[in-house]
Amino acid sequence: MSLLVLGFPKFSDSDFNWIQNHRKNYDKLYYSIVNPHFTIVFPTFNVTEGNFIEEVIAKCKNQNSIEFIIRSAVINKDSFINTYHEFLVPDEGHSEIIKLHDKIYSEKLFSELRLDLDFIPHIGIGNSEDPLICRKNVDEINNLSMEITGIIENLEIVSYEDNRIETLKKIKLK
Repeated sequence: MSLLVLGFPKFSDSDFNWIQNHRKNYDKLYYSIVNPHFTIVFPTFNVTEGNFIEEVIAKCKNQNSIEFIIRSAVINKDSFINTYHEFLVPDEGHSEIIKLHDKIYSEKLFSELRLDLDFIPHIGIGNSEDPLICRKNVDEINNLSMEITGIIENLEIVSYEDNRIETLKKIKLK
């Protein structure tokens, strides 16, 4: 079992439906497991559930909600499996998500920080072992006049095991 922190943003219904329709066709790994989200803390294995929850709550005590605007998609090569991912990456709100990520990892969770992985704030919308499929999809998305606005008002501390997500604690942001 791993522990993570996810931000499930609020979108317009039309943006949520567009994301979910794309994911239904191209996100074979996660579509049926979890709704569109930003991963704030990667899977953690070496901290007890109680200590993890306590630290995340402490770090998010005065955290403001994060508004964002997404206008583009990128491709990212998975570091662990032979898969490429399609990410929606925010133009606005990008630095606030990075700062939240860094703040949570700053003390008791620092030993869990993955310095071998770039932290790219994103919503995953597709994946394939064939990078050309992802390239085609990203090119099509980037040729749209897309602007997805949303806000992260809550974080969820979740456990992930056997392709199942379970919410352990919800944190309301200011």
